[in-house]
Amino acid sequence: MKLRDLAGEIDRHVAEALQGGAGEVDVSGISADSRRIAPGDLFVAVAGVKADGAGFAADAVSKGAAAVVSAHPLEGVSVPVLVTSDPRRFLALAAARFFGAQPECMVAVTGTAGKTSVVSFTRQIWAFAGLKAAQIGTTGVISPERDDYGSLTTPDPVSLMTLLAELAGEGVTHAAMEASSHGLDQSRLDGVRLAAGAFTNLGRDHMDYHPTVEDYFAAKMRLFDLLPKGSPAIIFSDDEWSKRAVEAARAAGQDVRTVGRSGTFITVKRVEHLRDAQMAEVHHGGDIYEVRVPLAGDFQISNALVAAGFAISTGVKPSVAFEALGKLKGAPGRLELVGKAVNGALAYVDYAHKPDALANVLASVRPFTSGRIVVVFGCGGDRDKGKRPIMGEIATRYADVVIVTDDNPRSEVAETIRSEIMTAAPGATEIGDRREAIRHAVALLKSGDTLIVAGKGHEEGQIVGSTVLPFSDHEEVRDALRDGDAQNHREVS
Repeated sequence: MKLRDLAGEIDRHVAEALQGGAGEVDVSGISADSRRIAPGDLFVAVAGVKADGAGFAADAVSKGAAAVVSAHPLEGVSVPVLVTSDPRRFLALAAARFFGAQPECMVAVTGTAGKTSVVSFTRQIWAFAGLKAAQIGTTGVISPERDDYGSLTTPDPVSLMTLLAELAGEGVTHAAMEASSHGLDQSRLDGVRLAAGAFTNLGRDHMDYHPTVEDYFAAKMRLFDLLPKGSPAIIFSDDEWSKRAVEAARAAGQDVRTVGRSGTFITVKRVEHLRDAQMAEVHHGGDIYEVRVPLAGDFQISNALVAAGFAISTGVKPSVAFEALGKLKGAPGRLELVGKAVNGALAYVDYAHKPDALANVLASVRPFTSGRIVVVFGCGGDRDKGKRPIMGEIATRYADVVIVTDDNPRSEVAETIRSEIMTAAPGATEIGDRREAIRHAVALLKSGDTLIVAGKGHEEGQIVGSTVLPFSDHEEVRDALRDGDAQNHREVS
């Protein structure tokens, strides 16, 4: 591909450089990582948290880069240098042009909590309607052809465009993806041809990256600026930030469709909470639907309706979308029932690692918990330290038994993280070893109790220092339940 075709109309400075002859350069690949440059590739120098990619331009050229894109002129570089005001956006748009194909219908959801469930539910509704569908997000990529575990909520532009081209090649026509605040702020989605966007809610998160909550919210709202004018914007209506999100979507020229108890596109009139399901009466388009969602937790109704809003807005008949909700399977590690003690106590694993998410999951199990709510949780290292005492207070307010343990301490001292949580968690028990903490919690369970092991959800490792140690909350809870049941059997015998 010629550099002029890859660059397109980005800004005046690039256009001028292309007129100088650089546009005829052949480009065989594109990357923002100098270590991955191969002969003929275009190197895009983006500024990172720790270093400016421009400092690696010479390395990229030594490996055969055909041209370089930078935010400022570079001295001593022997290949054409295109200067652009926004290298990140250039990278996203250029990657989209280079890889070309994408699923015909792409949607993206943003918000603090619920993104993974929404994309999972949307994929499942589309599949129920007979469409070849995929999801991209925190738990990886799922399509009819693959189930790949992942770790990034929103992949970098080159990885994302490579993936979208692969999915399109597999015959996927519909794909739902998560849009993180980091991904939106860093223009990772700018090359995605979106048909609709959605907002779930906003709580405290990523304060180690965003200077203020307002900045965090603004990053989220950038999603609606990426949609073509008049596109469906599905917004959960019952969050304290919903009104602001509606205003932002309308200001971007989008077709706002609210869902929830105060929603106008899909309105929830009544919800009955069962132990492992929920029954709801919802109104849409003048019709009334009795909906059964086979998942615990009021927030799952919210996520399911955002997904239904996506599906209906992209062509699925309402009756089919609402029927599909009765077949939903929960996303891994999202209030996932992983076992039951011999006395009937339930044990769940949940990804809640932010204040609002922890409050929501603990509150959601209260209606069907006749005994005590027992929670095991911690906070990650090298992340927002301010949320630690907040989560400690929330845990002691919503749960009856609180056990504070390690999450992913990373480079921080684990004891320090736990102590910062404990300052606002009077009466909590501190057990640093997560395996031991889970076993202690399981041993405490009595008939009618509910256990929530929160924070890591689907993750299959624990990050200590720079090492990822194998660890699964699912496996640890199941092992503890099994060993407890065996012990009870021996005692009865």
